[in-house]
Amino acid sequence: MSDRRSFLRRAATLGGAAALGDLAAARALFASHVRQMSTVAKTGAQRDEYLLDPDVLYFNHASIGTIPRAVHEARVRYLDLCERNPWLYMWGGAWEEPREAVRRKAADYVGCDAPELSFTHNTTEAFNLLAQGLPLGAGDEVVFSTLNHPGASICWEHHAAARGYRVRRFTFPIADIPHMTADDLLDVYDRHIRPGTRVLVFPHVDNIVGLRYPVRRLTALARAKGVEYIAVDGAQSIGMIPVNMHAMGVDCYAGSPHKWLQAPKGLGVLYVAAGARDAVRPMWVTWGQERWANTGRIFEDYGTRNLAEVLSLGDAIEYQVRLGDEAKERTYRTLWERARAIVTASPQLVWRSPREWSLGSSLFAVETRGVRSGVVFDRLHREQGIVFRAFDSADMNTARLSPNAFNTAADVERVLGAMASLAG
Repeated sequence: MSDRRSFLRRAATLGGAAALGDLAAARALFASHVRQMSTVAKTGAQRDEYLLDPDVLYFNHASIGTIPRAVHEARVRYLDLCERNPWLYMWGGAWEEPREAVRRKAADYVGCDAPELSFTHNTTEAFNLLAQGLPLGAGDEVVFSTLNHPGASICWEHHAAARGYRVRRFTFPIADIPHMTADDLLDVYDRHIRPGTRVLVFPHVDNIVGLRYPVRRLTALARAKGVEYIAVDGAQSIGMIPVNMHAMGVDCYAGSPHKWLQAPKGLGVLYVAAGARDAVRPMWVTWGQERWANTGRIFEDYGTRNLAEVLSLGDAIEYQVRLGDEAKERTYRTLWERARAIVTASPQLVWRSPREWSLGSSLFAVETRGVRSGVVFDRLHREQGIVFRAFDSADMNTARLSPNAFNTAADVERVLGAMASLAG
């Protein structure tokens, strides 16, 4: 029996070394593909670096992003490696350090320490963890507005009755957003944060009209009024605009890298500040709570997960770093300014988003006069392959357009021209 155990240990060690060699080869191939993006800093991302159907004009990254070809090919290689010896890669430890290297890379990208970062599946999962895991009870209040995404809202209402806390959802004056200043936005929250408000939840960039919140200023306001926990929905910000958890001073921040970070689907990140981490009860546990105490991994303690996807997150981050924050900012602002100018000059279209870039984003809402947005989407998708998100309700009648770095001013002109042609 002793000889057999020694053999298994040696086999695992040798297998792990070979696995790391195979991983290094896959990573080297990805790096060579990324190096070929030498002109990106000057010209921006190129459409042929993605897998999009050539007949599709994609303006819906705020719902689900596109994945770069280089990241996709790296992910396929990781999946192939895993299937050569599933036990070794999933449970044999071969990818333990590579996974933690991705955590360190992701933490650096969002401005926090690696132990403060957890890998979830999406933003909704993260907010469910907070809604049932924060130490809330009778007399405590959770506050958020109607601009919050359902994934960051419904979970609080669902758990409130059982936990004993109360939820207050206030109506955000969405019609006023085109004329709002940062001070106006802060005034809205100043009126709605009251004694007893223990948790404040808000988006960094909202998913309906693309309002960019002044997070640091709102956090300071909430702290001054006695709010203990500040949780931010970063699904529309990570990968689109620079973020820094420590600089913002929030307690919790959740994101979905499958949107603007252009990572594989089914990946999420959750930041919980070191000071708040011990207060949050994990949503599920298996055997790792003691082993991973004092780190964000206590919130990942649910057994098997797709490690190939996690490794791909590191590649997606490298791809975005290669694009560069400044280059992306220039691209997004150029597209936003071109769209705003076209809509402002068009009698057929109405701009429903912020008019100042400091409050705006690469996510903006446009109304086609006299036509329901659902009808606009059906026509343009069917006839021209244009994809966006239609908000068609009693309160909103807009097309939410969310271009990414490979989109061009010509793309914006085509979409808005097609919308205007359908005006009643």
